[in-house]
Amino acid sequence: MRYVAAYLLAVLGGNNSPSAKDLKKILSSVGIEADDERVNKIISELGGKDIEDVVNSGLCKLSSVPSGGAVAAAPASAPAAGGSAAPAEKKEEVKEESEESDEDMGFGLFD
Repeated sequence: MRYVAAYLLAVLGGNNSPSAKDLKKILSSVGIEADDERVNKIISELGGKDIEDVVNSGLCKLSSVPSGGAVAAAPASAPAAGGSAAPAEKKEEVKEESEESDEDMGFGLFD
């Protein structure tokens, strides 16, 4: 993913056809040692293509991937068929204020 990000950064910077040297420079600027094989693969796959078209085609594919929203909304125990479930009670957690701050995970430096 970092190689694709480097390619996209180069294109956003105005270089419509970045070279391996350009990608390696971007990756090394953030402390990543570039793998020649992966750099060459990205350049061969994306070279000569309009990046906006590539991203838009990827968005169409991404929209069909389930994101887990429906699973999170499902109740933990489903009622029997034809039955009605009582709405789940929301429990509010009351955070008790303590006299001392517990930001130090319950112990001090000199305890």
